[in-house]
Amino acid sequence: MPGPRDVLTPDTLSLLQAVARSGSFAGAARELGLVPSAVTYRVRLVEDALDALLFDRASRQARLTPAGAELLREGERLLGEVDAVANRVRRVATGWESQLTLAVDSVIDCGTVMELAEAFLAVAPQTRLRLRDEALSGTLEALVSGQADLAIGVSSEPGTAAGIRNRVLGELAFVYAVAPHHPLASAPEPLSDELVQRYRAVAVADSVPRGSGLTLGLLAGQDVLTVPSMGAKLEAQLRGLGSGFLPEPLARPYIDTGRLVAKRMQRPARVARASYAWRESGPPGPGRGLQWWLAQLEGEATRSALLQHRPGHASS
Repeated sequence: MPGPRDVLTPDTLSLLQAVARSGSFAGAARELGLVPSAVTYRVRLVEDALDALLFDRASRQARLTPAGAELLREGERLLGEVDAVANRVRRVATGWESQLTLAVDSVIDCGTVMELAEAFLAVAPQTRLRLRDEALSGTLEALVSGQADLAIGVSSEPGTAAGIRNRVLGELAFVYAVAPHHPLASAPEPLSDELVQRYRAVAVADSVPRGSGLTLGLLAGQDVLTVPSMGAKLEAQLRGLGSGFLPEPLARPYIDTGRLVAKRMQRPARVARASYAWRESGPPGPGRGLQWWLAQLEGEATRSALLQHRPGHASS
């Protein structure tokens, strides 16, 4: 009878993921272009080799058992390691990564990132580029956890994270802004925390997958509308759904045209320092793709553009 090493192949793990994703053997068969009996047979081979039931067949759907869920969690990790090994091998052979993943914080100008991506893909069409939307501590966490090769717009310090290097991207000023029809728009300045606390705030959710993450600029007991990105935060505040701090370059065009009203606060003005960070690679060192991005980030004009939200660029 085949043992665990015989049946736990990347191909089989992908098949198990397909069954879990579709909720049925027939659905997985359609997705993979197989007949249902072939899917059922391969799943039973794995179950026999592990002496564990992976899917509960009591209902019409194929539901993961606790053992199956554990196998898929570990299987996803193993598949990620296989991809990482393949990436390193390719980097050794050619100097270029097969895939390069960037974690881009919500405060970074999306248009500038896309301009850089366009230039990168022109010189490195063999490297698959992946961009991840992140926010607050989730931007650094994506790098530390190995889900990204480069993090742009990091707002937290790497601390003692092994093998992580970082450099300053620049400083970003924030402005407290509300829609003209919001009650705070006509309130006398400077606004006190006691007054602001009465009204709903708009906050970007921390994208870190575990824990509560960071919250910035919120007051205890304040009602909050949580949104997934800085672009969504801007849209919510334009509609008067709440108030809050916005990157000054992002808010400026709307303040100048009267669609937002900037308000002075009693608390000190908020200025954030943004950085970029990457993982220090072992031999043979950073791939040529990562080297290309680091070289671009050395340019003062590029660093400034990433924080400036130039007119005509879509926000993150």
